[in-house]
Amino acid sequence: MLDIRLIREKPDFVKERLATRGGDAASLIDSILDSDTLRRSLETQLQKINADRKRMSKEIGALRGKGQDTSALEAQVRALGDDIARLNQETAEADTRQRELLLQLPNLPHPAAPIGANAESNPVVRMWGDKAALSSPRSHIDIGADLGLFDLERAARMSGSAFACYTGQGARLERSLINYMLDLHTREHGYTELSPPFVIRKEALIGTGQLPKFEEQLYRCERDELYLAPTAEVPVTNFHREEILPLSDLPKKFVAYTPCFRREAGSAGLGTRGLIRVHQFDKVELVKLTTPESSYAELESLTANAEKVLQTLGLHYRVIELCTGDLGFGGTKTYDIEVWAPGQNAYLEVSSCTNFEDFQARRLSLRFKDAEGKNRFCHTLNGSGTALPRIYVALLETYQQPDGTVLIPEPLRPYFGSDKIARA
Repeated sequence: MLDIRLIREKPDFVKERLATRGGDAASLIDSILDSDTLRRSLETQLQKINADRKRMSKEIGALRGKGQDTSALEAQVRALGDDIARLNQETAEADTRQRELLLQLPNLPHPAAPIGANAESNPVVRMWGDKAALSSPRSHIDIGADLGLFDLERAARMSGSAFACYTGQGARLERSLINYMLDLHTREHGYTELSPPFVIRKEALIGTGQLPKFEEQLYRCERDELYLAPTAEVPVTNFHREEILPLSDLPKKFVAYTPCFRREAGSAGLGTRGLIRVHQFDKVELVKLTTPESSYAELESLTANAEKVLQTLGLHYRVIELCTGDLGFGGTKTYDIEVWAPGQNAYLEVSSCTNFEDFQARRLSLRFKDAEGKNRFCHTLNGSGTALPRIYVALLETYQQPDGTVLIPEPLRPYFGSDKIARA
C-alpha cells in the first residue's frame, strides 16, 4: 500500500509513475485525495466537538459546585454527544473508503525500471550456460509417458484438467528437487526454513497484495473463510505481521516449501499441455525482510541464490528485468529467471525475484526499530528458489538420452538415489 502522505504531497509524481505501468490506476489518485480531504475534515470537526464537550463538562461541574442550574449546558452536551456519534460513524466510513481505494493502487515502479508496455520490452540482463545440444529433443510429456513419471489422465479424472499426479520415479524426482533446494538454501545461503500452513486467512492475502485484486485466481474454502495458499510468499511474509523487529534481527531470510493453488492456469492451447501450466504445483520460496537501505542489495543476493539452483543443476537460463508495464501488482523492481526447455524450444519462468519496498509492510504493519529508536516499515522481498514443475520439465528435456533414459545431475543424485531415470 502506498503512503498516503506521498500521495498527498506529490500527487503528480505518483500519477506519473503509475502511468508507466499502463492501465488507469492513476485515475484513482483524485478519488483518494478527495476521500483523504473528507476524512481529515471530519477528524478536525470531531476533535473540536470533543474539546467543546470536555470544556462544557468542566463548566457543569464548577456550576454544580456553586449550586447553580446546569440544565441548559447539559442539554448542549447531550446534543454534542449525538454529533460525536454521527461524526465517529462518518469518519470510520471515510477511513474505510480511503483504505479500499489505497488497496486498489499498485506499487510505484522503481525510477530506473525499464519503461515498456508488456513483456516484449523486458531486457535480458544476463545468461548462464549453453543450450543442450539435442538434434530432435522430445517433450517432457512423451518422456514422462515412456518412463511412467506422471499421469495426467488419471489426475484429470480425480480433479479435472490442469492437474498432475506424479508416479514412481517421477514422484521421487519431484521430492528430490524440493529437498535439494531446501538444503541448498538453508545450508549454503543461510535461510531459515519454515513449514507454514497451506490454508490462510483473507487478511494474510490482503497483506501481501493478492487481495482484493486477484480474488478470482484463488481457491476459497467458504465454510471456514480460508484460502488455499497461492504461494508460500503469503504465509511466510505474514510470519512477523504486526510486529516491530529489532534492527539486529534484520535481514530475516526464510525459505519454505508449499504446494501452490491457483484457479487460473492459462488458456487452452499451445504451452498449456503437460506440466507447464497447472492449478496445483510445488514451489520452494525465498522471503527476506530488510531495512530500506539494504533492500536492493538483498534483491541482488536473493536473485543470485535462486540462480544457484539452476547453475548447480547445469541448466541453461537467462535473467530478464521486468519493464514497468509487466511488473506485478506489488513489485517495484523484478528479475525473472527463465530456464531453457529444449522440448518446448522456449524459456520457462521458474522464479520471479521482487523488491516490494514497504508496499506489503504497510498492509502488514510490519516494522523495525532503527538505530535512533524510530519505528519504520520494513522492506519485503521474495522469489522462487525455485518453482516446480517447470524446472522439472527443463531437467527432463535437457538431460534426455538417445536410449530413452534421463540423466540425473550430480548434486541431485544423493537425493534421488540413482544417476539416471530408466524404464522400470
